[in-house]
Amino acid sequence: MDASIQITLPPVSALSSSSLSFLNSEQDLSRARSFIDELQSQCFDLDQTLIDLNSRLHSTLLSYASFSDGIHLLFDDATSKLTDLRSFTCPPPLSSSLSPSDRQGRKEEILGEELPVLAKEVARVETVRAYAETALKLDTLVGDIEDVVSSTMNKNLRKHSSTQSVEEMRLLAIERLRQTEDVLISVTVTHPQWTSLVSAVDHRIDRALATLRPQAIADHRSLLGSLGWPPPLSTLMSANLDARKSTTEVSNPLFTMQGLLKQQYCENFLALCHLQELQWRRKSRQLKASIRKVALQQPLWAIEELVNPISIACQRHFSKWIDKPEFIFALVYKITRDYVNTMDELLQPLVDEVRLVGYSCREEWISAMVTSLVTYLAKEIFPNYVAELDGESDSGNQSKARVSWLNLVDLMIAFDKQIQSLVTHSGIPLSLQDDGSLQKISSLSVFCDRPDWFDIWAEIELNDTLEKLKPEVDDERNWTRKIEGALLSGFESYKSPAVSSAFVQRLLLVVDRCRSMPNTFMRSRFLKMAGGSITQRYLDCLLLRCQEAEGLTALTDDNGLIKVANCVNAARYFESVLKEWCEDTFFLELGFDHSEQLGLGVKDSSGLEGRIDEPVGCIFDQEIKKLENFRKEWVEKISVVALRGFDARSREYFKNRRHWQEKCEESWTMSKNLVGALDYLQGKMAVAEENLNQIDFVGVWRSFAAGVDHLLFNGLMSIVKFHDAGVERLNCDMDTLFGVFGAWCLRPEAFFPKTSDGLKLLKMSEKQLRDIVSGGGKRMKANGIIHLNVAEAEKIQNKRVFMS
Repeated sequence: MDASIQITLPPVSALSSSSLSFLNSEQDLSRARSFIDELQSQCFDLDQTLIDLNSRLHSTLLSYASFSDGIHLLFDDATSKLTDLRSFTCPPPLSSSLSPSDRQGRKEEILGEELPVLAKEVARVETVRAYAETALKLDTLVGDIEDVVSSTMNKNLRKHSSTQSVEEMRLLAIERLRQTEDVLISVTVTHPQWTSLVSAVDHRIDRALATLRPQAIADHRSLLGSLGWPPPLSTLMSANLDARKSTTEVSNPLFTMQGLLKQQYCENFLALCHLQELQWRRKSRQLKASIRKVALQQPLWAIEELVNPISIACQRHFSKWIDKPEFIFALVYKITRDYVNTMDELLQPLVDEVRLVGYSCREEWISAMVTSLVTYLAKEIFPNYVAELDGESDSGNQSKARVSWLNLVDLMIAFDKQIQSLVTHSGIPLSLQDDGSLQKISSLSVFCDRPDWFDIWAEIELNDTLEKLKPEVDDERNWTRKIEGALLSGFESYKSPAVSSAFVQRLLLVVDRCRSMPNTFMRSRFLKMAGGSITQRYLDCLLLRCQEAEGLTALTDDNGLIKVANCVNAARYFESVLKEWCEDTFFLELGFDHSEQLGLGVKDSSGLEGRIDEPVGCIFDQEIKKLENFRKEWVEKISVVALRGFDARSREYFKNRRHWQEKCEESWTMSKNLVGALDYLQGKMAVAEENLNQIDFVGVWRSFAAGVDHLLFNGLMSIVKFHDAGVERLNCDMDTLFGVFGAWCLRPEAFFPKTSDGLKLLKMSEKQLRDIVSGGGKRMKANGIIHLNVAEAEKIQNKRVFMS
């Protein structure tokens, strides 16, 4: 040992008993060497860290010095220019020898040219100074962040430091991140042109966050493991529902944690929330979007960390229940329900402390649990069901796979209703939530990313509904038996057959399933695919029956007429139901969304595309128009058939020219040749009135009246001459005809405009008739002849024979 090195040892009396025992123990002396090596290793690491810090400080000082030198040069330049300006504005005494015009010119040159240039230079210097100060401030903040992140990642430092010190350093890094973000927000507002500076800082912050966030999440997972999370599923799967509260309290580690462990968990939870709040602010600045919209893009990280281990534990049980999906939904709902109060009482105050806008721990917990279920359904359940459908389609029998699919959808709908009841307890009404919020808490959202599965579901629902309707359609009694009572409030009696009630009930079930879907796009698409097809099937059944009746008897017998009348009644009733539904905002919203999907044009059943020029209406607008067209077509056919029979029976009435010159027999008040036609008319109208609904019956007799008016007027024009006796006969016949239609209206002659006006002309005197016809259209209108033109009036005048 070097003699120059003097080692002074304390006296033995100054040593404690434990120190003496340590020095006297050979075993402890043997461990001293390793202890010294460990201390030297730690000192070396600390020295290395100090060297790194000194190096960073040296580089920072050099950077600051370069900025400072640049600022000094700029200020020296500005000072020299200010000195020159002063020499210009305050010239030496010799300048007094200059003329006033020269002094004025020099002054204008300074004010007009040199002073603006100097002002721009001063502004540039100020901008450079502000840029330098901001860059230096950001460099210092980011440097602090990187130092803290580096320290938290140092394993040796973490090994010999408390967890609390790590949390303190993490909170320090978060505070520096918040200060940096405040500066960047200010820069983007006041100096948007400094994009390179902002981009460089964002790049360094991204690297720091890429280390800080995973480390915080790893610590959070470690803490959850220390707490005993997730709880054993054997407790959660207890069948004793009455003891739910006590079971939850025992099995909930979040409620049972105490002391330092609880403090550490809360601090780590807050750190994750602070990091997410910073991420939220950064995305809001970078994307220039609203804060709420950006916040809704990501779930709450801390809640996800609670759900992920539970989801992994549950999947081991789910794999055993592939054929019993009701157990899967029951377990997920029970876990979600049992821990939802924990979110409100324990974790929501922490989120509120961080001021994360738009986040509810209750909704985030429910959403994360539903998302885990949807993920499992998409990966494990639905692919098996699709494979079963494909396998059964090859064999031509899809009943079992379709039943399984429909049963699964029923379970999903029931589960969503239970979940929505949990959400409503948070005080947020579902009616005020948008489609995005509903989609997060709906198991049916599994169809959002798989439109092919959605189409399969709609097709299965449609086929199942049509199969259940087939016995109703094939039962002939349902086409003759009328609906008893009103299916919906406010409906009048449309004399509709019972089969229409069956179709409406099935369509209502489809609408109810449609209401359970999480977004408007799915609702409108499902209702058009399934509901629209059901309506088309209903219309096809009506059309087929009408065509059968027309093909067999051409609607000449009463049975065929009654069959068509029942189909018209059924169409009228179904149309009325759809119109009443369309007054509901639910269907109006679906119609608006459907029109947006179609864009500028729509395609009808024939595949032809047309442009939408009318305002957007209900989603059933096309179906309503088809039903209207069907009714109008067959009401017109009833009128045409009746009119054809009337025409056949009244031809002899116009062909017999002699009776237009002879008076009626005293025992007859009308022409014998017209009796059969009127009797036929009354018979057909009686059948139509008895079997057809009131609204469409009005259309029938009005259309029939218009046709009879046309026939009568053309018949009058074909007669050679009208004598006084013929006019009297015609007047009696028309009174009888008007009397028949008087049962349905007060002024029947108004529905026979041409015949009535022609009869008026025939009943006039010779002079009056001549004056009116010669007076033209104005004179005719003044005398009440408004439905005939001058040419027609002249023809009637030529056919009138006056006896002198």
